[in-house]
Amino acid sequence: MAKKPTGSKPTGSKKDAARRGASKHTAPKSATTSRPLPAGEAQVAAVGLGSSVPDQGVSPPAGTPESKAPETETSPPAVSAHTPRTTAAAQPQTDSAPTQAPAAARLPGGSTAGGETSPEPEPKTEPKPEQATPPARSSTPADSSAPPPMRPRPTRDPEPASKPAQMPLAEPEPVPEKPLAPPPEPKLASVPEPEYEQPREPEPIHAPAPPAPARPSLFIVHITPELASVAKVGGLADVVFGLSRELAIRGNHVEIILPMYATLRHDQIFEMHEVYKDLWVPWYDGAIHCTVFFGFVHGRKCFFIEPHSPENFFNRGSIYGFKDDVLRYAFFSRAAMEFLWKAGKHPDVIHVHDWQTALVPVFLYEFYQPLGMTHPRVCLTIHNFAHQGVTGVEILHATGLHRPERFFNQDRMADNTYPKALNLLKAGIVYSNFITTVSPRYAFETKDQGQGFGLEPTLHTHQMKYGGVVNGIDYDIWNPEVDHQIPVRYSVESIDGKYDNKRALRHRLMLADNEKPIVAFIGRLDPQKGLDLVRHAIFYTLERGAQFVLLGSSPDERINGDFWGLKRMLNDSPDCHLEIGFDEDLSHLIYAGADMMLVPSRFEPCGLTQLIALRYGTVPVVREVGGLADTVFDKDYSHRPLHERNGYVFRDFDNAGLESALGRAIACYHNHPEHFRDLMKNGMRSDYSWNTPGQDYLNIYDYIREG
Repeated sequence: MAKKPTGSKPTGSKKDAARRGASKHTAPKSATTSRPLPAGEAQVAAVGLGSSVPDQGVSPPAGTPESKAPETETSPPAVSAHTPRTTAAAQPQTDSAPTQAPAAARLPGGSTAGGETSPEPEPKTEPKPEQATPPARSSTPADSSAPPPMRPRPTRDPEPASKPAQMPLAEPEPVPEKPLAPPPEPKLASVPEPEYEQPREPEPIHAPAPPAPARPSLFIVHITPELASVAKVGGLADVVFGLSRELAIRGNHVEIILPMYATLRHDQIFEMHEVYKDLWVPWYDGAIHCTVFFGFVHGRKCFFIEPHSPENFFNRGSIYGFKDDVLRYAFFSRAAMEFLWKAGKHPDVIHVHDWQTALVPVFLYEFYQPLGMTHPRVCLTIHNFAHQGVTGVEILHATGLHRPERFFNQDRMADNTYPKALNLLKAGIVYSNFITTVSPRYAFETKDQGQGFGLEPTLHTHQMKYGGVVNGIDYDIWNPEVDHQIPVRYSVESIDGKYDNKRALRHRLMLADNEKPIVAFIGRLDPQKGLDLVRHAIFYTLERGAQFVLLGSSPDERINGDFWGLKRMLNDSPDCHLEIGFDEDLSHLIYAGADMMLVPSRFEPCGLTQLIALRYGTVPVVREVGGLADTVFDKDYSHRPLHERNGYVFRDFDNAGLESALGRAIACYHNHPEHFRDLMKNGMRSDYSWNTPGQDYLNIYDYIREG
């Protein structure tokens, strides 16, 4: 075989030129209520003893003079699963090779906030991960290391169909001492019978449950720095995109507010027009003039805020990466709240994301509730605790949060590690009505295993309003049955189509056409992703008689340089291709054509790579952390039923652990192809759409509105 010429970074080799020439560029297919008692001000100390979250309003920090203990407490409604829009496959739970992952608290109906069913019993010595289930109020102290058990919402028999519609009565208050039990099955509405009784067929043993009663539509506003298709940097953009669609499908009114970036993909925005010309946002001792635009992004209603100021907050070449990022997003958060107030919008729920919008609940409580905006509740989703928005006192002067002594307090915004600094993410935790992260396992790790990057004490204080919900993926985009960016579409019933995509992948990347399995890595070249193990995996894969494909890049030029060196070193190998950069079309082809997907992360809040791989029948090889442990279950060591096992898992972050899992996967491919094929099908049958997470978030919204 002729040797592949080596070349410089941009030009690559003849192999790269031929690959680029062969690549396809297919386009992818109010009423205002009286101001409620500020929630949480006087109950933070009680929270540590197991009491529940505040009753009304956005949660103020503990120990404030405004707080007042409620006279009575009622048990919050359990997060019960409504009838899903589609039938979801059973969701697997953590149970991987070397260790047993902590189980999430079960929701009524047998599901968890991560969408799992029938979880395995867990070792008594391990604490359970936090579940995104609203806590049960109890008058007795609870163990501070874990939320109290949930109590199901009491149900009533529906009125007979023949009677006129009546307003539902208030649900009875459950007895606090009542043990946890599944709710009674609602009875079918009675139907008028004829005068003579007709014999009836016996009801099937597995008769479908009656439909859930219609729930009221909610007005939900997402305030976010990212949105897939128009402003994407990472997985946060995909979460907002997929979750907002699912909430809208379920009959809710959903709007999204984000900055008007100079890098915005205007070709993905339809019917954009100006809707608010004179929005003046308080800033320092004056105000900044803003214009608000409206447009549709794949059916989602979006508002874009454009400030007109010398700072050019969002008229820059990228979304993040500037020294004044904290000021930029503090201004955006204040502008979003000012727009809601000036436009007369009073949403039921404001959903904010990461530190960039964590000041929204602070502004709501400090500025807008006194003006009468008492209706909205706030849910904060933390996608990655590594980024917290730590800053100085200037942020208070800029946003109008005067009296620094009020906020430089451990019960409010003072950073736990640097008391003379302010922490925006901590402020969001303190002031929000509920906090979620992106998997139950990651919620447990951040609170109890030192992965909260200094916020562990704050999470323990507010643990009664903290839990995890596994992300979903958008099956309109990541679905081999409808994916127009791959040569051959396929399903679990026609899985042989995957091998046609494998041949197309080899042809595009000029890999040898043989019977070897293809191991792939797709993701940011970031230390979080376990780059040391990725490097080792490249050479180990080649030694074990397999092929390796990498697609990724890094904002760190040193890391990019290291992988460009690897690319030149391995350029002559017919079994390896490293693509330094990102190509959306190529990523779809790799998911469809690879046999195994490597995800050896140091920590992983949720992870979308393994979820997409499962959908495409690509067997994941992952480290047992975060959302990876909640979604991938080892073929050989899991206690789950065989039909739920879908990959290979290792625990220790070292070469030996990686070799154990990856070596078993390659050996199974060669020696037991029928077992490997079963793993592929198990993954494709799993339901990691937004169906279950969407219902979990609606349950959380209902809880914080009723509390």
